[in-house]
This record gives sequence, C-alpha cells and structure tokens, in this order.
Amino acid sequence: MWFDYIVIPLLILVARVTDVSLDTIRVIMVTKGYRNLAPFVGFFQVLIWILTISRIMANLEIWTTYIGYAGGFAIGTFVGMKIEERLALGYELVRVITRADASMLIKKLREKDYHVTFVKGAGREGEVGILFIVHKRRVIKEIIEQINEFNPNAFYTVEDVRFVSNPEYLQRSGRLLRTRFRPR
Repeated sequence: MWFDYIVIPLLILVARVTDVSLDTIRVIMVTKGYRNLAPFVGFFQVLIWILTISRIMANLEIWTTYIGYAGGFAIGTFVGMKIEERLALGYELVRVITRADASMLIKKLREKDYHVTFVKGAGREGEVGILFIVHKRRVIKEIIEQINEFNPNAFYTVEDVRFVSNPEYLQRSGRLLRTRFRPR
C-alpha cells in the first residue's frame, strides 16, 4: 500500500522533473539554432514521458500519482530554466546608449577583449553614443557590470541573437568562445 501511494508517485515526480527539464532545454535548443542536437534530447524526453504516463494509467485509482505528475511538471519547469540559465546557450546583443563620454567604457571593454562597435547618434536631448556588443550569453553579465561601473546612467538593452555569421570573430584572450555544439 505505501509503495503504491508514496514510492510510485515519487518516481513519477522524478521522471516528470527530468522529462520537463529536457523539454525546456530542447525547445531552447531549437530556438537558439542547435537543431542537430535537439532531436536527441527530444527522443529521451518523450521516452521518459511515455514511461511516466504508462505508470499513471496503470494506477488511475491512486490519487497521489496525479500529485506526483503535476508536481513534477512544476518543478521540472523551474529546473529546466535553471539548467538553461547555467548552459547560457547562444549569443546576445548589448546595445548601450549614453550621453556621457563612452571612451573609458569602450577602452575597458576592449581591454577585456570584448568587441565593441561605436557610432554617434542623435537623441531627444542631443548627441549620444551608441555601443553595440555581440557576445556569448555567458559573458553578458560581465559586460553589464562594466557598463554599470563606468557609466551607471547609460541606457542599455540586451537582445537575443539567433545567428552569428562568424563566431570565430568573437574571440577573447586568444581562445574561441564557441561551444562544442555549433548552432546551424
């Protein structure tokens, strides 16, 4: 009795956490261009789902399996987002608009081997400087820290970049920042 009401629902919960986490990662891989790897993740995700749903169907009279299934979905969504956050797949564009002199910020970013493109523009209140920085998502936090340190009043946006034509260009400290699985 305790096996049916406690152990099976816990196994369903764990399987569902795994299944939903893999699904979250698979969807993100598709949107980030890792289309060759996403089907393999999807295969295991669906295999786990089929095994899980078959246990639910075999135990329809046990209400705790429903709790395990729903709880696994909720926890799996959270875990999937955390895993994706740690993987930091893809590239992002940081666009910085500043009225202050951006030369120190540009100098510091370039000293840290970040590629910065600078153009002058005209804003509502006069001349502005616009910086464009495209880099691997995992280093964007460092770039934003530099922006806040050298120009805390700058306005910036961070946007997802779906494709980078020449990832080799985005070098830092003499090493490539490509992942093992190059997006297509």
